[in-house]
Order: sequence, then C-alpha cells, then structure tokens
Amino acid sequence: MAQSPKSSGQSPKNKSTRELARKLVAENRQARRNYEIIDDVEAGIILTGSEVKALREGRANIAEAYAREEDGQIVMINSTIPIYPAAGQFNHEPGRKRILLLKKREYNRLVGAVEREGRTLIPLELYFGGNGMAKIKLALAMGRKAPDKREVEKKRDWDRQKGRILRDRG
Repeated sequence: MAQSPKSSGQSPKNKSTRELARKLVAENRQARRNYEIIDDVEAGIILTGSEVKALREGRANIAEAYAREEDGQIVMINSTIPIYPAAGQFNHEPGRKRILLLKKREYNRLVGAVEREGRTLIPLELYFGGNGMAKIKLALAMGRKAPDKREVEKKRDWDRQKGRILRDRG
C-alpha cells in the first residue's frame, strides 16, 4: 500500500498556495492613514511558546507598535500579545520588546533609511506564513500631517465616486 504524503509539515511549493495558507492574526489599520508607506519587508519574530499559543487564538494588538534599532537588532516595541491562560506560571509579559529577524542586507537598508532620512518602521500585519512560522510585515514609512491625511481621504472619496459614476453609466 502506498502511503499518502502528509500535508502538515510540508511547505507549499508555489506562491499562490503559500499565500492561501497565510493566517492573519493582527492588522494595523491606521498605519496607511497616518503614514505614507515607502517600502515593506517580511520579517520573522522571536516569540515564546505562550505567545505563539495566544497568537494562534488570534489575540494580538499592533496598532500602537513601532520598531527601532537597539544593540544591532531591530526590536518591535508597544506590541501587545495578551497572556495565554493555560500557560500558568510559564506565561510571558504581554508588552515586552520582541526581536525581529531580518537578513543583513534588509537590516542595513532599513536602519540606514531610518538614520539618514528620518523614516519610521511600523508593523502592518502580523500573521502565520505558509510554513506555520509567525511573520510580521514591517513598513518603512514617513509620518503624515493632518492636512495630508485629509487630502488622501478626499482623493479616495473622489476615486470611489468616480467608480460609481462609471459603473452606473456602463
């Protein structure tokens, strides 16, 4: 008898399957409103066991989070992963700093942009990738002033109205 290959543990081969296997845990919805996104990069994140269990339940908050360089590493600050009740005494601290994992070239590019150009590193999404590992979509961004935010909202509303007009005509 031929055994069927186990689907768990094997990473998907093509990108479309990998994208389907992605499970979103938390999203920073205000980021696109408050910041102009210049570039984004996927980074790994170092977590404890109870943090992973809490994330699997879909419990996390990255709305107020940001990242910066500390001691040669990029660290995410102000992210909250609530305690996992079943972990008991082995639980984690909900608001601790979390180290992000990047390739050296990406690290140098991001840190250089932050130091030279005054950019900000903000998390956009926290999710489990196709291989089951927790990942964070980190954006290199520039803060927007209040008039810029209003201008972007007006443009988005106009585009929405334009789409409705064109749809009603045709």
